[in-house]
Amino acid sequence: MPLEFDDPDGDGRLRPTTDRFGASKRPWWRPAGTVGRVLLSAGALVVLGAFTTSILMIRHTLERDSRFRIAGSEDIQATGLTEVSRAEMMPVFGEDMGRNIFFVPVDVRRKQLEQIPWIERATVMRVLPDQIRVAVVERQPVAFTRHREEIGLVDANGVLLNMAPETMAKHHYSFPVLTGIDSGDSADSRKERMDVYMRMMAELDADGKHNSEQISEIDLTDPEDARVLMPEQGADILAHFGEDHFLERYERYQAHIAEWRQQYPHLAAVDLRYDNQVVLEMASGKQTAETSNGDAGTAGTPTNSPAAASTPPAGKPAAKSSTPKNSASKTSKPAPNKKHAALSKRAAAEKTPKRTTLEDAQRRASTTRPTATTHGSNDRSQRAPVAAVAQGG
Repeated sequence: MPLEFDDPDGDGRLRPTTDRFGASKRPWWRPAGTVGRVLLSAGALVVLGAFTTSILMIRHTLERDSRFRIAGSEDIQATGLTEVSRAEMMPVFGEDMGRNIFFVPVDVRRKQLEQIPWIERATVMRVLPDQIRVAVVERQPVAFTRHREEIGLVDANGVLLNMAPETMAKHHYSFPVLTGIDSGDSADSRKERMDVYMRMMAELDADGKHNSEQISEIDLTDPEDARVLMPEQGADILAHFGEDHFLERYERYQAHIAEWRQQYPHLAAVDLRYDNQVVLEMASGKQTAETSNGDAGTAGTPTNSPAAASTPPAGKPAAKSSTPKNSASKTSKPAPNKKHAALSKRAAAEKTPKRTTLEDAQRRASTTRPTATTHGSNDRSQRAPVAAVAQGG
């Protein structure tokens, strides 16, 4: 049977109107004539207009329907509030009182809530017909901060948290005190310093240990050198821990501090950042001495200049310069002799946790004492005499 051809698009190209069996190839919804196509277009416009009109009418109805209006603050429900009060939260929703629930910008409100320092994350949801539900996750403080005599709190991201002293006392917080975390610093700078602090706490307390409880105060002014104030009986010793190998350096300090204090009664600071030696710094104007391999040396005359680092025994690497290096270096763990072991055992028996409470932090803030910044000066000419203790690999 011959095929029939047609030119439905008027482009001069003939197309078969039926297949080889005589069935029509035109879609069922496509009219064959021009009049049918016009009617089809008009019908589509009518349907589209009716749909648009329905949407506008529904919106108009919802806007004017009192069932969907937020009548008052009682229609704002919140969960997760502990340190943040409703009085602090409600100004965020001040513009929404009396507003239709469908026109509350929940994403904007979420971002505004997260601007409150104590709120880390927030979720804002519409609950039909007329309520807003808020769920917040508050920040958790991990340390005290001290700026001059003011005591505050800080979280792991370096966000400073204000709290009234009486409220802080009720929580019975027990944290180290951090200095060098100031509101004038950028958020990235505070975060960098807190990363050092969090790594230090994680290393010291690894495997169920509680070594961080012996730490009283940490100066993070230089993020490459965490300067820790270690409370010892009768004096605070400043220990330079650098930026890594915190557990190894802490164990070295604990293994030898009793002997160092016995040999050097005026010991003020211990620099643990070197591979094969420890630099001991005396209080200004006091005597200094040199020791090798942990053995006591003879006391010298008072001096205002640093003592030269002692030379290690033959076969040992030369002691490194006392100038702190910026790059990380792996610390060699010393092998204590019997004298070391006896002194360390006695010191361990006398040790009690020194984790700082709010009362301790306030008392220390009001007490004039040598600070980490004083002993941590990079200007060697202004520092107190030192003794270099060689530590074999």
